[in-house]
Amino acid sequence: MLLLNSATAFAQSSAAQSFHRLKTLVGSWSGERSDGTPVQVTFRSTGAGSALVSELIAGHGNSEDMISVFHLDGETLLVTHYCTAGNQPRMKAAASPDGKIISFNFVDATNLASLNGGHMQSLVIALLDADHHSETWTFMDHGKMATEVLRLSRARIDTPVKARISN
Repeated sequence: MLLLNSATAFAQSSAAQSFHRLKTLVGSWSGERSDGTPVQVTFRSTGAGSALVSELIAGHGNSEDMISVFHLDGETLLVTHYCTAGNQPRMKAAASPDGKIISFNFVDATNLASLNGGHMQSLVIALLDADHHSETWTFMDHGKMATEVLRLSRARIDTPVKARISN
């Protein structure tokens, strides 16, 4: 029985597996939004690998720039999205059985006076292959949903800082 418990302790949770898969996105990505507008997304690991930061730059200025921070909280994978709506929704993840689709759904938010106020309700990340992924963002405002799909291709893989310093 002790052997079984030891083996179980080493098994990664679904949340940890999903977080590990998200970390494969580290690097720069480019593509377009549903309306054809160009978009760039950069993922980087921070906090000794405890968080993954996504910076989204859309359109032709910085009016739609947003940051999302993914991290584990025990056995739960969360994302906090720093939105152009001026609030910060937190969403909790659930992965598909094959782990290639990670769906985040609204839990709560800061700077959101009412759930009727505009906020991100969900995010679905589909890991298509090593060089392609999509992000489907759903915005909720007064009970109406609007969905935006980003189709992204890897632009380059960023070299970790440690590797750059040692060279």
